[in-house]
Amino acid sequence: MQAKLQEQLTSADAEVILGRLPERIREALIARATEIEYPVEAVIEMAIASFLDTEALGFADCKPGRGQ
Repeated sequence: MQAKLQEQLTSADAEVILGRLPERIREALIARATEIEYPVEAVIEMAIASFLDTEALGFADCKPGRGQ
């Protein structure tokens, strides 16, 4: 059986990630999601993608090393 690849984080994935982050980072991600009215999983994706590539809006746009 082949594993299905996901293009986006699920809300369950986001909960697992948030549960393992320091409280201040978790609160900041949730606050940002609320502020821009996006699902927290999308904000987590954008945060990671922007860390890897400053020009990326999300993982679909991410090309590590391009934004440096």
